[in-house]
Amino acid sequence: MRVLVTGGAGFIGANLVQHLVRTEPTARVTVLDALTYAGNLASLEPVADAVGVVQGDVCDERLVDRLVGGCDLVVHCAAESHNDLSLAEPSAFVRTNVTGTAVLLEAARRHGTRFHHVSTDEVYGDLALDDPARFTEASPYDPSSPYSATKAGSDLLVRAWVRSLGVVATVSNGSNTYGPYQHVEKFVPRQITNLLDGARPVVYGSGRNVRSWLHVADHVAAIWAVASRGRPGRSYLVGADDEVDNLTVVRMLLALFGRPDSDVELVADRPAHDRRYSLDSTRLRRELGWLPRRSDLWRGLEQTVEWYRENESWWRPAKAATEERYRAAGQAPLDPPTAPPGGRAAP
Repeated sequence: MRVLVTGGAGFIGANLVQHLVRTEPTARVTVLDALTYAGNLASLEPVADAVGVVQGDVCDERLVDRLVGGCDLVVHCAAESHNDLSLAEPSAFVRTNVTGTAVLLEAARRHGTRFHHVSTDEVYGDLALDDPARFTEASPYDPSSPYSATKAGSDLLVRAWVRSLGVVATVSNGSNTYGPYQHVEKFVPRQITNLLDGARPVVYGSGRNVRSWLHVADHVAAIWAVASRGRPGRSYLVGADDEVDNLTVVRMLLALFGRPDSDVELVADRPAHDRRYSLDSTRLRRELGWLPRRSDLWRGLEQTVEWYRENESWWRPAKAATEERYRAAGQAPLDPPTAPPGGRAAP
């Protein structure tokens, strides 16, 4: 099978590529990645000899058409995905997440190529902290940020291309993912790298926003199960069973570093900060037999800390570049972006 992975030098994409090389030795994998700040070829070094890499933009119609025409399956991981940046630069998210997906879908339609779209639980909005319910594939979309809105838009494009234009496609919506090769702008690696530098972890608001935490190894196994065996036209939710609030995660990390759980700084909350995400992955488990294999959050965080401790050469340049980017925008590196006039406050 010839597989094209967009965004294959990013966090989930690179872990997926490594998973494919290890578990699907007959697959021929090509990566398409724009290699923006969030893409890192070093993330592919363990499998560099087995993977072809093309630097390019998912909005480049000619390039996309050529690559899609030469493969049997597209796994679309490429996306702008940082909520904070989406508040400051929403147009970049519309271009990559919506237009880029449309370009890929059109190429898949022309060439009869199977298509899998990797999305997020954030398209559903949030749940109340005291609500026992979980999102299912039938839950209505209610995105809160430009990031989640553009991901919701790209999900709906996939559905439309399936229903009206006959594209053979699936969608997976994953919960909060952590693990090796995650950019330091994201919550878990940001805290870990702060702690490795001897700094205090920083948390938005009260820290009581709840997430379902999914190790990246489990996430990419689910993505491949859906991409290769999922029923065309269906969406599948990928959720583990660990629902833990952000402050508790930080205190677990503090404990792993031998520091007191009070050694944390709470800062002003992010605009429209979703309260709780929770996914019901029953369809994925029943139809495709997927189960999370790394559901022990403490152990997963411990292993992730060790990875960042042992791979400073991978994350240090990204950390410096991230801090410089915030300074250039006139913000402290970890300050929340300013809410626009009339912007919805976090519940």
